[in-house]
Amino acid sequence: MASLGLVAKLRTGVSRHILPIHSALKRTSTPVGLRFKAQPRKLPWGCHGVAFSSTLAPSTDVHVEYKHGRPVLALRLPSRREQCLFFLRPMLMSVRDLIQDIQREDPGVTSAAVLSTEGETVACTTSIDTLLNKDFQLRINDVIYNVHSAPNGVGASEHAVNLEDMKNMVQLLHSALHLPGHHLQKERELLERLNRLQQELTPLEQMKNEIASRAEFRSSRVLWYGLALLSVQGGALAWLTWWVYSWDVMEPVTYFITYATSIGVFAYYVLTKQDYVYPEAKDRQFLHYFYKGAKRHRFNVQRYNRLKEELALVEEDLRRLRNPNQLQLPLEQIQPKN
Repeated sequence: MASLGLVAKLRTGVSRHILPIHSALKRTSTPVGLRFKAQPRKLPWGCHGVAFSSTLAPSTDVHVEYKHGRPVLALRLPSRREQCLFFLRPMLMSVRDLIQDIQREDPGVTSAAVLSTEGETVACTTSIDTLLNKDFQLRINDVIYNVHSAPNGVGASEHAVNLEDMKNMVQLLHSALHLPGHHLQKERELLERLNRLQQELTPLEQMKNEIASRAEFRSSRVLWYGLALLSVQGGALAWLTWWVYSWDVMEPVTYFITYATSIGVFAYYVLTKQDYVYPEAKDRQFLHYFYKGAKRHRFNVQRYNRLKEELALVEEDLRRLRNPNQLQLPLEQIQPKN
């Protein structure tokens, strides 16, 4: 009896613990997941586990790109840990300006330098235009960036072409708006000056022509006198040789006459520093009579020459000014005349 009572107590206790679990299973419709905690096994022979990471180190290669017609250098600054764009001005900036911009943007940059691909330091006075011709290195603190320049002609040539087109457009607009009126005003001034010079030269030209005609007549008369003198000399020598004396007597005379002529020609060269050539001798005689007549008639040769030079310059300026107006070409620069 005692054993039967013990069995009954055991059933009652088991039922009391099982019934709540059974009722809970009936109330829920979802399966109950069982969690198992796996204990790590130690590797035999003293081996250790190796940890792998998928995070890569940041690349130090930097490329110069052209944006809005200007080269742009994108750098990751050490303190800010973000990309910063530096717009470069090749014709106005130097290496020193680039380093100062980087240090001004990030105070954490204690040292910065530009190196060549071989590791040689580039001078601070080097222009950015020269620096961008090939690849280079940029050292910021202890990090070295390999900067790859844009290919030759990319961006820069397009920018240059656009700049030239803009210059041509500005020149065309300026020509269309201002040059026609300026041309007409300049032409009017030159025509007035030309008319004034012609009026001043008209009486001087008349007087000069009169003096020149008289000088030409007198110089030609000297030539005819010389021809007559040589003819008389030849006739006299012939008459003395064949009718009065013999050749034996006149031969020394003709010799000394020829020698005296040679002395006269050499004296002409010593005095004038010119050979005794008939055209040059005639021109020299013409100038002699011309200045003699100008002095007699009070003709100012210096003033006449100055007015003639001014007239030639004004006519040349008019020719250069009218040519572009007719052909629609750019105006040649007219230099001021003193």
